[in-house]
Amino acid sequence: MKEINLIQNIYYSQMQKIIERLAKNVEVNGSLSIEKMDENQYIFYHLAFLVAQKYISDHFLKYAENKTDLEKTMAFIFLAESFHNFRSEVSSRKNEYMIENEELNELFANSINEAVQNLLNKERYDVVANEILKNNFGDLDTADYIEIRDTYRKIAEEIVYPHAERVHRHDEFIPEEIIKVLIENGAFGLSIPEKYGGFLDSFGNLGMMIVTEELSRGSLGIAGSLITRPEILSKALLKGGTEEQKQKWLPLIANGEKMVGVAVTEPNFGSDVAGLKVTADKVERGWIINGVKTWCTFAGYADTLLVLARTEKDPNLKHKGLSILLAEKPRSKDHKFEFFKEENGIKGHIVGSAIPTIGYRGMHSFEVSFENWFVPDENLVGGESGRGKGFYLQMEGFAGGRVQTAARATGVMQAALEAAVRYSKERKVFGKEIAEYQITKWKLAKMAMIIQACRQYSYEVARMMDVGKGSMEATLIKFFASKLSEWVTREAMQIHGGMGYAEEYPVSRYFVDARVFSIFEGAEEVMALRVCARDILNQGLKK
Repeated sequence: MKEINLIQNIYYSQMQKIIERLAKNVEVNGSLSIEKMDENQYIFYHLAFLVAQKYISDHFLKYAENKTDLEKTMAFIFLAESFHNFRSEVSSRKNEYMIENEELNELFANSINEAVQNLLNKERYDVVANEILKNNFGDLDTADYIEIRDTYRKIAEEIVYPHAERVHRHDEFIPEEIIKVLIENGAFGLSIPEKYGGFLDSFGNLGMMIVTEELSRGSLGIAGSLITRPEILSKALLKGGTEEQKQKWLPLIANGEKMVGVAVTEPNFGSDVAGLKVTADKVERGWIINGVKTWCTFAGYADTLLVLARTEKDPNLKHKGLSILLAEKPRSKDHKFEFFKEENGIKGHIVGSAIPTIGYRGMHSFEVSFENWFVPDENLVGGESGRGKGFYLQMEGFAGGRVQTAARATGVMQAALEAAVRYSKERKVFGKEIAEYQITKWKLAKMAMIIQACRQYSYEVARMMDVGKGSMEATLIKFFASKLSEWVTREAMQIHGGMGYAEEYPVSRYFVDARVFSIFEGAEEVMALRVCARDILNQGLKK
């Protein structure tokens, strides 16, 4: 289409100019200055979002080229909305984005305005909405994964979903039935190579994304996040563990014999991992861990905790003084646990207390206190050569966790959209179904476009990660999908009207669950400013 080419050309050129100028503006001696970036965090936060939207819209168009008219229409509208959002933002702060008046005029030239207007025509939204109301949400583009999707969709609908509301309302623990069926179907081995008892070679990261998405569609809190923690530990072990550690731990994780929790965040240090204070001090035949970790999801039931601790005394080492240790403990399904042990002549104590949350219930997130908790030498990931490398190994795992968060967000958004479609066809207002009103159609169409755009880009990132790429893109899609999931679930709730605010319908659960995405696996502000914007600007410096 002529309009598409017209918009894409100016979209790319103007975005690139802004990136290059901003990069040079915060350059000091050939490198980016974080201090200078922090002088205007607003601009760099929004730059990360705008670039994420651009990447996603580009891929959506490419993906839709050989798809149905529905897919093409969604991709066209998504591009036009993304571009309009871009030019509106930069025009409101043209000096800060360092855009010239004549360049701004080009963004709003008559030909560009007409192209945007044509692509955002009301009739296009209606075309999309009419298909959505027939439960046609678009091609999932996973022909090679039909069996695994169907298997986990059935698990989500028949086993997970029936428990979801009760667990959420009463803040219960995950039913054992769910953990059992996931073990039986190999869910915990999706991030582990076949040589260690897993299925990574067969399904890749994309297979893991599909499973995560379907389980999250059933329930985020009791299924959608269950395979993320073993994935984070598995990636760290595969990257930096010794062969003996891989042979020991990975098969046990894959077959569900070992349940994993992650203990990284501390009360005063969230995304600022380099400042962590929990220590692991060397003793004979091992290490003793002391300090407090927080937001340790699933830490109660987990019998193995990935603990990122400071093994080096020199505070100037910062993130280079951190190592990963595998701390073992008994399992507990309670909101509180306390265990004592004496090992290697050292008396140890561990206490955990679940943190009450508005959503994301079932797995429970704990504050965990370690007091002289002994960990043997063989549980230091990488052995002696792994000392001080914990930050890098943990980041390797977290990149996978972030793209999984995009899949979780997609699953929750999909559940919310399906709920909105059902209710809009059941409820009548002023004599006709809600679904017949144009504002409802606009909302459903926009929701569907966001979901499909996020889904397809996250699949692309998963493919990139299969070949060792995509770390920055994983953060981009996590940032974007997390942020937009709040809008999608909010609008699904709004379509339900007063009943959306009642606990009678699950749509209120989708809304409070979606709120966590922008917080865990890296707060969105830190992801935008310290990962995405920095990588984007570094690319700009190389031009």
